[in-house]
Amino acid sequence: MARYTGPACKLCRREGEKLFLKGARCFSPQCAMERRTYPPGEHGRMSGHAGRQSDYSRQLRAKQKGKRIYGVLERQFRRNFNEARRRPGLTGLNLLQILETRFDNIVFRAGFAESRSHARQMISHGHFILNDRRNDIPSTNLKPGDRFAVREASKQTEFFKVLRQSDPVRNAPAWIEANLENLSGRVIRLPERAEIDGNLNEQLIVEYYSR
Repeated sequence: MARYTGPACKLCRREGEKLFLKGARCFSPQCAMERRTYPPGEHGRMSGHAGRQSDYSRQLRAKQKGKRIYGVLERQFRRNFNEARRRPGLTGLNLLQILETRFDNIVFRAGFAESRSHARQMISHGHFILNDRRNDIPSTNLKPGDRFAVREASKQTEFFKVLRQSDPVRNAPAWIEANLENLSGRVIRLPERAEIDGNLNEQLIVEYYSR
């Protein structure tokens, strides 16, 4: 499956805000946004993020931000949008719920990975099981009632040993039940809008694809 392999910090600089793509590094002085707040590129220092934006520009930036936060490329993101549009209810909320219930995002939200890219890598390497079966597809969408856990053999790796002995870096959201001691969890329900990243403007994304 295709994925972005370039510098993650450039994506944050392009959006003009931290997207927290690199885990603990984003909270340290090493974060690129702490040292270079201007956009990347030859003319980034001169252009900055100021200035009047057109409606199209705001819609595009909202869509790009969503793709970058969840680590999804254009074809898959559009496919998720089309699925959200087919479901009953608000298209924007449906889209965010589809993205939030991705396997890699849930592993990250549960506190079992430092970032979504880290969660994606561990799932791809076969460290997790889903509903008692090995699953190495990060884009799998989970449903309420689905259970996930770290494989028994994988619990002996250094990362998971340290994780089990440490305090959680962050609490899992209310819609996910996470057990740090057993490295297992369960999806209780779909997330509500207030439980999803408030910096995302799903209405602008809907407007972008509805042009």
